[in-house]
Amino acid sequence: MNAKDWAAAVIKQDEIDKYLVGGKDFIDEGKIYEELEKQKNPDKQQVRDILQKSLDIKILTPAETALLLNVEDPELLQEMRETALQVKRKVYDNRIVFFAPLYLSNVCVNSCKYCGFRAENKEEKRHVLSMDEVRAETAAVIDEGHKRMIAVYGEHPLSGADYIADSISTIYSVKRTTPTGNGFNNIRRVNVNAAPMEIADLKKLWRVGIGTYQVFQETYNHERYAELHPANTVKGNYRWRLYALHRAMDAGIDDVAMGALFGLYDWKFEVMGLLYHALDLERQFGIGPHTVSFPRMQPAPGSFLSEHSPYLVSDEATRRLVTVLRLAIPYSGLIVTCREEAGLKRELIHLGCTQTDASSKLGIGAYSQKLKQEDNPDKVQFMLGDQHSLDEEVKLLAEDGMITSFCTAGYRCGRTGDKIMNLLEKGVEGKFCKLNAVLTFREYLNDYASPETRAVGEKLIEQELREIENTPFFTDKKLLPTFRSYYERIARGERDLYM
Repeated sequence: MNAKDWAAAVIKQDEIDKYLVGGKDFIDEGKIYEELEKQKNPDKQQVRDILQKSLDIKILTPAETALLLNVEDPELLQEMRETALQVKRKVYDNRIVFFAPLYLSNVCVNSCKYCGFRAENKEEKRHVLSMDEVRAETAAVIDEGHKRMIAVYGEHPLSGADYIADSISTIYSVKRTTPTGNGFNNIRRVNVNAAPMEIADLKKLWRVGIGTYQVFQETYNHERYAELHPANTVKGNYRWRLYALHRAMDAGIDDVAMGALFGLYDWKFEVMGLLYHALDLERQFGIGPHTVSFPRMQPAPGSFLSEHSPYLVSDEATRRLVTVLRLAIPYSGLIVTCREEAGLKRELIHLGCTQTDASSKLGIGAYSQKLKQEDNPDKVQFMLGDQHSLDEEVKLLAEDGMITSFCTAGYRCGRTGDKIMNLLEKGVEGKFCKLNAVLTFREYLNDYASPETRAVGEKLIEQELREIENTPFFTDKKLLPTFRSYYERIARGERDLYM
């Protein structure tokens, strides 16, 4: 089947209609504009009452979120930032989870005006990694010290569900001896950023052990979406994309991730769209998003719009939208990526982000070939702002008192979907994550850290160990003996022990 015929067969209308209410989707532009207008000039006490609700780890209403988006008072904005960090620490403690993106294909049937992968871009050199190339790329990522990966695919028959399933299995199969010879390292969780699929195809991914399934709506505004995504393409169907995560839930994938590409439309509207998306998932499945992303549009090879959109988002607006997202959907992880410049990325982490990437390469085949971004701009989707190595990032965050976590224990222990949501809301999951963060940090310091990073990391890990010993939760739940045993065994060379 050629790409055109394949694209025509992708969308299953009944797998859209089943989620609609009265034939309508959950994005009502008029209602969003009305809320944003109605909640202007917020009262200080109103804002503080909403901040308390966020601290109770309860998702906010559209009216409450619109009110926070309208705050202009410097004193209140500072209170919001401080509360956002409190929320993050209550749910996720002081850890930051690292992952590496792996781009497996840049062939695409779509024509998104802002993307370097779009079909009409003749400057892009196209390639789909073979399974041997996937193994080589994965090995290079593992050798940096990573244990999590997000695999990224274009929308095309050459990189459809069967290819994705095969590549997930291939990534999981790669094991590498650590530089110190202490056992092996491998990718323990493969998350996927891929096009919307039908339920039958999503079940294929579930069967091979997909982690989180991530689909970004790009923009939640119907009209703007239509302008950017030609109607004769798969991606031109707004609702097929809007309900991609609903279908994933029905396929058994209970960890889903959403996002918007900030810079395509008004940033306040997009925050409201993300909230409505989370609320509809809760309404239909009882589970909100595992993570929320807020990538800002960056220059993309061959795309005029990527640098000249009328909606480009300033650094200050980015700080505000991240703060509001942390407060509005307090149980979800927030992902900031290397799209951002290093300084701003670090700031956003301290506003409540929980995951980020490092040592990232966006070129197809760039890890194993050790290519820098400037070596292959014709094979990337957009340009990175931060090209720090994982070791450099670990050291910087350790200096800030933040522990790097490579933990994947919750997923392998079954703490996913509604189970993890309940634990996150109660602040319990963060406790287990703290123990596992220390165990995986010990692994990293032993196996991959430079002498400079190890020196900073040893001080931090001693501080973390003292805190764990003095936390009643760990004593009351009788977790300390097992934790101490695992820590000592890892220090002696064992790997992949978790609580």
